[in-house]
Amino acid sequence: MMQKRILSIWFPRLAAERALRCQRGTICSPFAIAAEKRGMQILSSLSENAEREGLRPGQPLRDAQAICPELITRPADPPGDAAFLSCLRRWAERYSPWIAEERPDGLLINITGCAHLFGGENALLRQAEHDYAEMGLTARGAIADTLGAAWALSRFAGMAGQPVHCGNAIEQEARATRSRAAKKQWNRKPGTKPALASNTSAIAPPGKIREAIGPLPVSALRLPDETSLQLARLGLRTVDKLIDLPRASLARRFGQDVARRLDQAMGIQPEPVSPAHHEKPFAARLTLPEPIGLSKDILASIDRLLPPLCHRLRKAERGARKIKLEFRRVDNRNITAEIGFARPVDSEGTIRTLLALKVPGIDVGFGIDIVRLSAPVTEPVHFIQHKGHLDVAAEIGSNLAAGAEVKDLIARIGARTGLEAITRRHSANSNIPEKTSTVMAAAWSEPENGWKPPTNMRPAFLFPPEPVAAPDRPVPPKRFRWRRREFVNSSATGPERIAPEWWLDDPNWRSGTRDYWRMETTSGERLWLFYAHGGLNASGWFCQGDFG
Repeated sequence: MMQKRILSIWFPRLAAERALRCQRGTICSPFAIAAEKRGMQILSSLSENAEREGLRPGQPLRDAQAICPELITRPADPPGDAAFLSCLRRWAERYSPWIAEERPDGLLINITGCAHLFGGENALLRQAEHDYAEMGLTARGAIADTLGAAWALSRFAGMAGQPVHCGNAIEQEARATRSRAAKKQWNRKPGTKPALASNTSAIAPPGKIREAIGPLPVSALRLPDETSLQLARLGLRTVDKLIDLPRASLARRFGQDVARRLDQAMGIQPEPVSPAHHEKPFAARLTLPEPIGLSKDILASIDRLLPPLCHRLRKAERGARKIKLEFRRVDNRNITAEIGFARPVDSEGTIRTLLALKVPGIDVGFGIDIVRLSAPVTEPVHFIQHKGHLDVAAEIGSNLAAGAEVKDLIARIGARTGLEAITRRHSANSNIPEKTSTVMAAAWSEPENGWKPPTNMRPAFLFPPEPVAAPDRPVPPKRFRWRRREFVNSSATGPERIAPEWWLDDPNWRSGTRDYWRMETTSGERLWLFYAHGGLNASGWFCQGDFG
């Protein structure tokens, strides 16, 4: 049986070097990525120039700027880094088809039976590092029998004999005791990565896992920082000191995670490399021999692309919720148009109708030579079979057809105004007047069925409470002033007492309990006024609605 071999590639400067790649060599000063942690800006990733200045990951940004005033920073972008790592994973399939991401900055590759294609493991490792160096990326690789051992060697090779800070350093003791005690060393907290050494890639020979990872610190076992610090305080600073300990006592003292990680690194407990799932692309592309620019030619290209795209959707039993139309002009500029749907769609006619609305607004420039149609957002299409009485089945079918027509209408309007501009209201379980309903996107919600009417009459127009000049008494005023007008009260109906939600701190309800009144004035206005009894804010009269 062939011995399994795992290649771990670590990109210690992934975020910073990705940002520098986007700048295309315009930044030559020390560069770093700043992230927020516990309300403080810290350095999460640094360039090689920044590390030469003495900066380290995890350092506060204000301290780093004091050390290196010419430091240039950019905010962290975790989604962009994850997408870039996925691109690196797909590109690394040239080494082996069995590859997985180790987020946020690593790749794991099962190279069993693949190394001889590159001239051996050493040649494969050097080739991978060389390829990533040409991309402007710093990569450190390691090969071992297990995933845990390869991960440890790629990140901690060259750190043998460097103990972690365990809190009892002799440098922190008084001068009198320092002279009588043995000198202790400390370097850094667990999980803090040192300055990168050159040529630290490692290859563990088959069956030599203990010799390879034994001198490494316990942080190489992928343990939490608190656990590594606790082990260091007990004198267990390297992996070889943990290997000979009984597993039962180790698990009882530090938990199952320490024993599990140690067994995984040593190969006692299996840990396979789970390859990333490849999403099915729903896209079709057309390369034109001559540039086109007329609307009818663009529609003709869309007619060529729609049948194969919809065939793939129907074959996968999925429908498109968003369609993306991309054009590449002859001047190498990309033009994009998107449409959304209120329901999953796999029909050519429905998609073409909405795409035709976008074609007149496309800036074709001097011509288009590539057209690409894709469905980036899809959902499963559920086929419904009705059983029972024929009349019942026909009624249900007609209701479903009516719902589809409404959703298609929403999609057509949304193609012009945007789907987010089309909303509908749903009832909410609250007695607060402004919270009795919620606004939801019509394309992503179903119509409200069984809307319960309010127990008391509500105004046709509801607006934020506005102060009313009236005597500060809970009795309806005979006269009051609102919006620079004088009103005379002819009749008042109420009160309807509404208390604020005690479990929420709503700034609009800090005036305490309200007594609502329906007041009709001599000039014909029918207003909805309330008297606030006072709380954190003062009491008084307010107007919140108009019955029309």
